[in-house]
Amino acid sequence: MNQLDENNYVWGDNIESPDAIILRSFAMHDMELPKSLKAVARAGAGVNNIPIEKCSKEGIVVFNTPGANANAVKEMVIASLFLSSRKIVDGIAWVQTLAGEGENVPKLVEKGKSSFAGPEIKGKKLGVVGLGAIGVMVANAANSLGMEVVGFDPYISVDAAWGLSRAVGKATALKELYETCDYITLHIPLNAETRGMIGEEAFESIKDGVRIMNFSRGELIDSAAIIKATESGKVACYVTDFPTAEMIGVPSIIAIPHLGASTPESEDNCAVMAAQELREFLENGNIINSVNYPNCTLERGTQVRVCITHRNIPNMLSQISSLFASKNVNISNMLNKSKGDYAYTIVDADDHPGEDAIAGVSAIDGILGVRVIA
Repeated sequence: MNQLDENNYVWGDNIESPDAIILRSFAMHDMELPKSLKAVARAGAGVNNIPIEKCSKEGIVVFNTPGANANAVKEMVIASLFLSSRKIVDGIAWVQTLAGEGENVPKLVEKGKSSFAGPEIKGKKLGVVGLGAIGVMVANAANSLGMEVVGFDPYISVDAAWGLSRAVGKATALKELYETCDYITLHIPLNAETRGMIGEEAFESIKDGVRIMNFSRGELIDSAAIIKATESGKVACYVTDFPTAEMIGVPSIIAIPHLGASTPESEDNCAVMAAQELREFLENGNIINSVNYPNCTLERGTQVRVCITHRNIPNMLSQISSLFASKNVNISNMLNKSKGDYAYTIVDADDHPGEDAIAGVSAIDGILGVRVIA
């Protein structure tokens, strides 16, 4: 929390009427949202523990920290490439059974090691599904290790594209990636479109003997289908950071207890980024990395700034500007952005609008929250 000035902020576990909440895994769904709450920041990428729609309706901006844990997850994915290939986990477990064999251990190791042979990753083809912060880092690292890498992401951002190695190929369709790749790693969000995306139908196209890594969300892969595929040999190995009861003890499935971002560096990076996002929002009204409201930043041009969360409906800006004009408030600068059903407007005014003007804006149909920063 050293990103927040002690002279201007008070923080703790039991703050009455908080302006903001920063959290990791705490579940907010059953929590009554304080009337004072303006923002929530998740120190991590996933926001399943936050009631997003409820916050949106209340004009509460929800932030996450994309990319802050990217290196930690990338390292786990690279490790999983080796774990899926070389039967390291099985080999280590087998060695434990040699306890008590005394001087025979070296001979038994030499005799039994052939059961755990596996291929090198150099020269093999890796398909990276999703080229966000993590996907790009995985693709570049795997390429450096001598793998042939192909990526698929129809929504790749300009920043991600700039960071991607030229050596990484482009798949024009998932089917193309499925049919040709020896390894597949997933780095996409979970939504209605991606839930169960790798299931019975996908396995009809996927190359025999594929090794699959899932460090995004467990529900991206159909559990019954992946178990069936490993048992038949269609999938040589499945490494997941999201174990389910039915996967435990299944040969060729390596279930890791959600360790992808579990590093002190990652936790620090996420906390720092979340604190910085909250500070920028509380002090300047700028939104960076929100999941429910649009990213919206405007350089401060005046001492007085009015920040307005509202529904994304017609005639909103004209109503706001007309209301300010009727109260003789001069607008120096204005910025409006929308995201789905919600929008955000920043108004820089020459002087404080006054309580009547703020009350008037607040009363406009569709306005969810009005805040003055002076």
